[in-house]
Amino acid sequence: MIHHENTGDMMTQLSHAARLTLNAVRPRGPTLSGLVRAYAAWQQRKRLATLDDATLRDIGLTREQAQAEATRPVWNAPAQWLR
Repeated sequence: MIHHENTGDMMTQLSHAARLTLNAVRPRGPTLSGLVRAYAAWQQRKRLATLDDATLRDIGLTREQAQAEATRPVWNAPAQWLR
């Protein structure tokens, strides 16, 4: 086995090249998982609009609050919902 003193440097260069390659092929804009989460938020809001008053009281919402949330656009969601 031949040992090169710059093996560490070569590995660092390969690692850097691999990162550049991965960054070049990484999709820009919304990813599939982001779209799935946005769709899930839309579905949850749609279901929220169908809850009866007793259920809304149980979760601490008024009919007006539920309607306001249910009619928000999907892109108007807390950041943690879309991560």
